Amino acid sequence: MNKKLICAMPVAIAAAIGLYACASSELGHPDLSAIQNVVVIYAENRSFDNLYGQFPGANGLQNVTPASSQQLDRDGSVLATLPPVWNGLTQTGVTPVVTQAMTANLPNSAFAIDDPHGFNTPLTATTRDLWHRFYENQMQIDGGKNDKFAAWADSGGLVMGYYRLNADNLPLWKVAQQYTLADNFFMGAFGGSFLNHQWLVCACTPIYPNADKSVAARSISAVQPDEVTLAVASNSPPSSVSGPPKFVNSGNLTPDFYAVNTMQPPYQPSGNKAAPGGDLRFADPAQATTLPPQTQQNIGDLLNDAGVSWAWYGGAWGAAWSASQSRTPGVIYGASLSSPNFQAHHQPLNYFADLAPGTENRAKHLLDGGVDGAEFIKAIDAGALPQVAFYKPQGNLNEHAGYTDVASGDQHIADVIAHLQKSPQWKHTVVVVTYDENGGFWDHVAPPKGDRWGPGTRVPALIISPYAKKGYVDHTQYDTTSILRFITHRYALPTLPGIAARDKALMANGGKPMGDLTNALNLQ
Repeated sequence: MNKKLICAMPVAIAAAIGLYACASSELGHPDLSAIQNVVVIYAENRSFDNLYGQFPGANGLQNVTPASSQQLDRDGSVLATLPPVWNGLTQTGVTPVVTQAMTANLPNSAFAIDDPHGFNTPLTATTRDLWHRFYENQMQIDGGKNDKFAAWADSGGLVMGYYRLNADNLPLWKVAQQYTLADNFFMGAFGGSFLNHQWLVCACTPIYPNADKSVAARSISAVQPDEVTLAVASNSPPSSVSGPPKFVNSGNLTPDFYAVNTMQPPYQPSGNKAAPGGDLRFADPAQATTLPPQTQQNIGDLLNDAGVSWAWYGGAWGAAWSASQSRTPGVIYGASLSSPNFQAHHQPLNYFADLAPGTENRAKHLLDGGVDGAEFIKAIDAGALPQVAFYKPQGNLNEHAGYTDVASGDQHIADVIAHLQKSPQWKHTVVVVTYDENGGFWDHVAPPKGDRWGPGTRVPALIISPYAKKGYVDHTQYDTTSILRFITHRYALPTLPGIAARDKALMANGGKPMGDLTNALNLQ
């Protein structure tokens, strides 16, 4: 077909017949048609202030006053000091060891984890994990005041920790300086990784039908009538300085059977083994944490319908699949896969019925990213990425507190970006690097009031592209669904129901819809 005719086509028509509209160099006024590849890299569990609180030009810790960072106790009184970091900031085998006793009587404010005059715990050290759960996150946010992170945590004062970073000690910081850093980007849903991965691919919350009559009945949370606050157990310590809170039941399901905390995929690789004597490709449905297959519309469905190529690259997916296909005693599954520490609940499309084992859809779109991302990098170097690519680093490279450090994952993602910059596809690529959720770490910015599911706490996001604004801090309001908004905008796809509902809720609460990341780009 004549190139001039292609250039004149509307984006939707060109995409529908598998053609690209003209790039900016041919038209002189680039628009979204110049973007031919979208790459999403999804890291783990860091609030914006935890990593980028000192980034120049961003809404960071320089805007925090002593009063705005003060944490309240469970009864609403101001804490005299932060609670200790229960069970220690770092554990035996991690250097330096910081015990619980060493964290007593911290001032009631944010503190630098890596302060050489304090705990001196570097980016290379693995700190303890923190609660990052659906109801607890809302209770910590406390209606936007962000003043009960310590009160409703199992990690005490660690919630207030951050790192003193710059371009010399954090590789992605240097990348952020070169391109665009979004400082008003919120996790799509309250809580943890499981739910936020679902919101990344479908802007929806999974459902467990008839959970009250199932093996998962005991996973139904006990919640107050406000649908936000967990019922506190009678033996819960009255003060956060006395110990972590206890609840009647902080489960994986809501009272109306939505899955909001970690459930395992119904298909392997899963955190649950196959049923005894059952098909090794499936997780045992008799386990309370096995989620039934989901049927909501997801971004893959929309891309398939439009003829847009796409793939989810799971770091170490192939290794985890191989482990799951053995009945050999001693084989380790799912979240416990020791190395490379694969997390099954970080693979959101493995929950959907139309991507079940044996389907063509799965074979084409759920791909092995390789150990250390080797297979994903091969595709990058060969210029063979599909139009839309999601990459999930394996566990020891995703920056999640509790089982890995910040430095390893940050360097890995920076290395992946370096490969992308040398790729034959780079000149028409937009890369989005963000974090699934805050990992329990405090942030000072109040999330906009949306719907029942979110948005939650603020997280870092980088937009990297030849078309990205250079050296720019983008203050536009975004959340995880902004990634889906960008993809659907670029390829003229229908709006997912969850996105429409989110915008309606934001506006009903006096806010505005989320942006679609285009403000970070030099495009018309």
